[in-house]
This record gives sequence, C-alpha cells and structure tokens, in this order.
Amino acid sequence: MKTATLSTARSDLSLGDLSELVKLRLSLLVLMTTLVGFLAGWEGPMNYSLLAATLIGAALCACGASALNQWWERDYDALMKRTSQRPLPGGRMHPGDALMFGIFFCVTGLAVLGLMADVRAAILGLITIAIYVFVYTPMKRVSSLNTLVGAIPGALPPLIGWVAARGEYSIEGGLIFAILWFWQMPHFLAIAWLYREEYSGAGFVMLPGDDETGFATGRQAFLYSLCLLMVSLVPALLGFNSAWYFFGVLGLGIVFCGFALMFLWQRDQSSARKLFLASILYLPLALGLLAMTGR
Repeated sequence: MKTATLSTARSDLSLGDLSELVKLRLSLLVLMTTLVGFLAGWEGPMNYSLLAATLIGAALCACGASALNQWWERDYDALMKRTSQRPLPGGRMHPGDALMFGIFFCVTGLAVLGLMADVRAAILGLITIAIYVFVYTPMKRVSSLNTLVGAIPGALPPLIGWVAARGEYSIEGGLIFAILWFWQMPHFLAIAWLYREEYSGAGFVMLPGDDETGFATGRQAFLYSLCLLMVSLVPALLGFNSAWYFFGVLGLGIVFCGFALMFLWQRDQSSARKLFLASILYLPLALGLLAMTGR
C-alpha cells in the first residue's frame, strides 16, 4: 500500500515540495549569514564573482544537508504533526530521490566553494555537512545535548563567508561564529518548548521533554541570551567595529534578554512564541549592524 501511494504521488511533486525538502527558509538564513561574514571580512573593491561563488556554494551545501537530514528522519517526521506533511512522510517523494538530491547538492556546493572561492571555505562546508547530518541528526534521538552540537553547523556559514573573503581564519571570523552559536540556543530552546510533546512522541530527546516545569529550559534560554549579549559586544571592544555597532547591538541584546527573562518567568506557550519571534527579529538587525559598521 505504501509503495503504491509513493508511485502515484511522485507525479504530484512540486517546486513547493522541493523547497520544503531543502528547507528553503533555513537555507535563506544560511545565505544571509554567509553574506554577512563575507561583507564583514572583505576589504577593498568588491569581487562579485567571488561573492557569488561563496553564496552559491554555501547555499547548495545547506540545501544538500537539509535534504539528507529529512531523508534520515523521514520515519520520525511522520510521527509529528508539524512535519508529517513534508514531501517524504507525505508520500510525495521517493526516499531515493531525496538521497540523490542531497548528495548532488552537497557535492556541487563543496566543488563550487573549493574551486571558485577558497579551499578553506570548502573544508568548513564539509565540516558543516558532516556535523549536521552524521552527528547532530542521529544525536537528536540519544541526548538533549544535541542542541549544543547542532548549533555548530548553524554558526559556521558566516565563518565560511569570512574565510572566503579573507582567505584565512582569524579571531574576527571566530567572533561571528560565536555570536551565531549563542543566538541559536534560546532560539532553538523556544522551538523545543513549543513542540516538546511532539518531539517526545516521535522519540527525539530534547531538554524540555524532561523539564515538566520549564524552569531548566527557561533558565538556559536566559543564560545563553546573556552570553550572546556579552559576546556580541566583543567585536567593538576589540576595535573591529564602531561605537554605532556597540550601542546598537547592546540595545538589541537587552531587549532579547528581556524576552528570555519573560519566558523564564512565565514558561508558557505565549512567552516561548514571543522569544522565538524576538530571536527572528534580533538576528538580521544584529548582523546588519555587524556588516555595515565594520572598521
């Protein structure tokens, strides 16, 4: 019965299904953070061909990793309402096709980065894919520490952009990585709290699943938001960015901490959703300041 459903449904595959397979919104976020890293690291007249190669390569790697992630988790996605209608659990795409798409995008993305941008950027792309697919994905069913690990590939794209622009690793690029890493923690903790019952039902081991009161989840979200505030100020303190960046990101960080503190205090769906939305607004504003106010 399942095979028949797949064979008839594959003809209904749409561009929307493909965009969902590659997690288009997540891939666009990768594109944005890679762009910020490149702009922050670039000096002199813009090399648009290098910029294009960096963005295309990073985007293809993100699309491929997302497709491989969904291929791996297709049976578990079918158990959660929020993911049950993705192309694979929904029966609109054959697993073999998703695997092929994932491998093709990853290989092509790495080739573009390595041949047209910078080999060091391609190495970071390979590390990103490897951690996301082969470490983070299976770890979600083993340990709640998966969020800490999953934040690593999420924070590497701006470093890919920086390395492609500068041709070297440096403390400035590392700081951008740190900002993205700390930002992801309250962001993903809010998501995990909102969907904690679905995650538990599908067998995913997330912190909120064993946190009946929500205090541990809220405390960690608040502590990580404080760390984000402090780390985000370091580029200005070291002279990499201007006073405009310092005071701008300080204000954004204080507001973000306020939403995290509200979540810690209330620990309900409404405060978690507000924290999630605040994180969505914080990131482009903070990264915009970072890219536009460099020395």
